[in-house]
Amino acid sequence: MDSMAEIKQTFFQECEDLLSEMEAGLLDMDAGETDSETVNAVFRAVHSIKGGAGAFGLDDLVAFAHSFETTLDAVRSDNLEAGPDVMKVLLRSADVLADLVRAARDEEEHDAARCEALIGELSALIGVEPAAADDADGEAGGGDIDFTPLPIDIDLDLGDGDDGGDWDDEDGDQVFVITFRPLPSLYSTGNEAALLLRNLAAMGEAEIECDASDLPELDELDPEGAFLAWTITLRSDCDEADIREVFDFVESECDLEIEVRSAAESEDADDHNGDDDPDGDEDGDADKAEAAETGAPGEEEPLEEPLEASSQDMSDGTPAAVPADIQAPESPAGGAAMEQAANDSALKEDPKAAARGRGGAGRDAAADATIRVNLGRVDRLVNLVGELVINQAMLTQGVYEAGLERGDAIESGLEELKQLTREIQESVMAIRAQPVKALFQRMSRIVREAGEATNKSVRLVMEGEATEVDKTVIERLADPLTHMIRNAVDHGLESQEARVEAGKTPQGTVSLTAAHRSGRVVIEVSDDGAGINRQRVKQKAAENGLISPDDPLTDSEIDNLLFMPGFSTAAEVSQLSGRGVGMDVVKRAIQAVGGKISISSQPGKGSTFTISLPLTLAILDGMVVEVADQTLVIPLTAITETLKPQPDDLHDLGSDGRVMSIRGEFIPLIDIGVSMGYRSEPADPLKGVALSVETESGGRAALIVDMIQDQRQVVIKSLEENYGNVSSVAAATILGDGRIALILDIEAILSRNGGARAYYETKLAATG
Repeated sequence: MDSMAEIKQTFFQECEDLLSEMEAGLLDMDAGETDSETVNAVFRAVHSIKGGAGAFGLDDLVAFAHSFETTLDAVRSDNLEAGPDVMKVLLRSADVLADLVRAARDEEEHDAARCEALIGELSALIGVEPAAADDADGEAGGGDIDFTPLPIDIDLDLGDGDDGGDWDDEDGDQVFVITFRPLPSLYSTGNEAALLLRNLAAMGEAEIECDASDLPELDELDPEGAFLAWTITLRSDCDEADIREVFDFVESECDLEIEVRSAAESEDADDHNGDDDPDGDEDGDADKAEAAETGAPGEEEPLEEPLEASSQDMSDGTPAAVPADIQAPESPAGGAAMEQAANDSALKEDPKAAARGRGGAGRDAAADATIRVNLGRVDRLVNLVGELVINQAMLTQGVYEAGLERGDAIESGLEELKQLTREIQESVMAIRAQPVKALFQRMSRIVREAGEATNKSVRLVMEGEATEVDKTVIERLADPLTHMIRNAVDHGLESQEARVEAGKTPQGTVSLTAAHRSGRVVIEVSDDGAGINRQRVKQKAAENGLISPDDPLTDSEIDNLLFMPGFSTAAEVSQLSGRGVGMDVVKRAIQAVGGKISISSQPGKGSTFTISLPLTLAILDGMVVEVADQTLVIPLTAITETLKPQPDDLHDLGSDGRVMSIRGEFIPLIDIGVSMGYRSEPADPLKGVALSVETESGGRAALIVDMIQDQRQVVIKSLEENYGNVSSVAAATILGDGRIALILDIEAILSRNGGARAYYETKLAATG
């Protein structure tokens, strides 16, 4: 891959982050948060995408982004109110912008007619023709640039001085004359001269003079050049090292001279300047007062900087000082520098600390620096950590089998190795873990499109976006989650008329939440619709021959009929999938990543689909047990307690069932050896160990095993990829002695053995 292709690939990677930031900002605006910070964040994201697209000649993307940002500019300048109708257009524009970025990345055709129509809507919002909107700031169109130069007040907040009058006479103070001329590279790295000047001003009493003698005419101006210089006269009790620390991160990107004077020399220089004052003001107080207002001490006229009449962002490389109350433009490394400026007032109380803590504009950025790493490299690291876990187990077992004396040194070393291996594994897993925020934000578009297709008013509520999940799990969860969201809107929510008749608000709500529970990630998709019509579901299943009309089914069993292949209650095929259509595919996709899905529904109040997922697909904590000379692994998250059965705890139930009493509560007893086919007759439970387990759907049982070997981390190896699907088995692992052990699927075992709690309650009731 050549360098240009690599740069282009990096641009599209950055676009994903910018699109995510834009989507989040627009959703906040749609919720009523139209403060300047939120609107500016959205504007900057669109502006950055447009700028990068222009560098690669993506004209269609540039044209649409330009119209989009022009409308956003009208919102941030309070010329356009971000009401519901405006937000609908802006949200659809965000969808189109995302489509254009992906089409450009994949080199595919895009819907030009849709783009043109939306450009027209954006232009209509600000009351201009589309062509006029393109030329609004002189970027997309040709012609003359009409602007009026405006004076700006460079308010550097010079502290509590006397507005440029005589210096206060403080013992121990020195006067520094600092000449600072930035080079173009200073701006290209995202630093801002204004931030450095404010840092200096916070260290004492400062007079700052701007030298604009090298500033060319506008038509000759190089936007990536550096033409301004500053002379700062600073009186402070700091030393020269503190001054230079302000420029630590930019010293190689500027010309810097620091001259140290005594306070007396500075006052003599001020008196001399007063004698030569052409206005006859010997003390120079008038000039200094004027300088404090204009930001250019010693000059007769205020410095005038040409600014565009429209409120467009300054170019990233513009070398002009920016007032403290003006939003500085976003730049590749400038985000943390903006946070520095916001904290200036708190740091003024300790000028030296201000100089040390904010020496360069890039210091905070370095603290939060991130790097992009190819996912293949991370996957290889994960695989190597898995092998490390296996070898650690082999080493431990080898030491014990060799009959070595288990002294303190050996045991301590093995324990330290085990702990270190676990810490390495957790650190590597944290690298692959990502918040579900990006996935959730994609669902907001699905809700909007589904609402428009069904003519329903829908609101999406998201919670727990910061919950982290393995990246592989997130990628494979996108399709099933999309299908569930569409079903919730299409068949979960009623029409607006039906909701009003039922005493509900016309606007329906779809909730998407994520949280960590018992070592797993639980994602819920719920709606406040009519709930599942269980009578209709059972009738439809009987019509399709899936069940007998006389089968006694619990509410939970009826709900689970929705996951049967091809099942649907829809009377006719619609644009979107109906609730139940393709839900078998959803279930298989979730099971493929080690997850489980369950349903709960209340008539008239809505339904909730709950997805339970492992934190990672690589390693899990398990209980290693022995059953009929076979070694098995039971996920530790499913085990609630271990018990030694007592005769009084065991009870027969019918001719083929047994239950175990645990603190007065009866739960089914399942012999794992019989369930897995390792033996034909149940073993004596009194000679084994009972493991009390509980599934995400609420099923409980006591699993009988012969003995417990150990509790350890095991590396998950997919059985489907390497062999095939095996009932009641979730995956496999490699033990310390090199043998393969199966990892049990507790949910499947309980379902296959009639482990549903309602099943046993029914049998208990029947037997009295």
